[in-house]
Amino acid sequence: MPAINWNDSMNLVSKLTFPRVWNGVKVLSSYYLSLLRKKPVQWGLPVSISFEPTTSCNLRCPECPSGLRAFTRPTGMLQKDFFSRTIDEIHKDLLYLIFYFQGEPYLNPGFLEMVRYAADKKIYTATSTNAHYLTDENAKKTVESGLDRLIISIDGTTQDTYKQYRIGGNIDKVIQGAKNIVKWKKELNSKTPFVFFQFLVVKHNEHQIEEIKQLAKEIGVDEVRFKTAQVYDYENDPNNLIPSIDKFSRYKKNSDGSYKPKNKLANQCWKLWHSNVITWDGLVVPCCFDKDAMHRLGNLKNESFKKVWHNDNYKQFRSELMMGRKNIDICANCSEGVSVWQ
Repeated sequence: MPAINWNDSMNLVSKLTFPRVWNGVKVLSSYYLSLLRKKPVQWGLPVSISFEPTTSCNLRCPECPSGLRAFTRPTGMLQKDFFSRTIDEIHKDLLYLIFYFQGEPYLNPGFLEMVRYAADKKIYTATSTNAHYLTDENAKKTVESGLDRLIISIDGTTQDTYKQYRIGGNIDKVIQGAKNIVKWKKELNSKTPFVFFQFLVVKHNEHQIEEIKQLAKEIGVDEVRFKTAQVYDYENDPNNLIPSIDKFSRYKKNSDGSYKPKNKLANQCWKLWHSNVITWDGLVVPCCFDKDAMHRLGNLKNESFKKVWHNDNYKQFRSELMMGRKNIDICANCSEGVSVWQ
């Protein structure tokens, strides 16, 4: 488990209000009641949501639908008026807001304005970026926006290694972007955003695990997080991504050389009670594994968030999950419980 950063933890705690705590109690109690009854009960609203700024991306990562341009859903940008209207409805109960699903958030020109809007509502805000757009100007605006957590995806310490997965990327831009953020935190005397490097461990970069720790220390980022890679065709691993270091792989090798997921799927999932994902155009989907929004539980362009959260589609999905999670396609490759922090 990661070392707990005191400043970041206290920052999150500072966002707590009585309505948010009470909402959390309702959500948690309804989840455990559901497990006891083996039938879904849903009280309260999500503690956390992910809002997608855009599906556009500047990179071509081989296991990413956005990078591969493999979506069946349209590419577009989250609009500020729709975002603010949704936040206005749920901000009193919402504690944690992730500005990420697919795509590169900084490609949305209104992204940091939306961060500021949520920050002004005292919501803990986080985003994930490939850091190619963290220019000096954008780094300053990011710190000023009130963003609480910045995840920088950096899957190598050298260009040769980095570009093997982050196709079209430039490691020097990533490193400079991280330096810009650290610089402006100091210049503006700001404790936020909490910055960490997220290192997606695959076969070609696993030899740089110690190097990324050292690089993070030299730049001054707050933490390094190692993430296991999701491989769509994991049985055959055509891109040769599954690492040889077992603790950093979410797959187990069979005797015939093929792979299978390590995790055993219990017929329960906390995410379906405490969080969800909203696409740039207002679709509500169960979680971040439904990247192409195939399980559409509602549309916020047509109805309110509260109605969607308690509608028949959500009730049916939670019921199906509790009856047989292995039969739900997005659950088969789920990484829950197999991410690694150091």
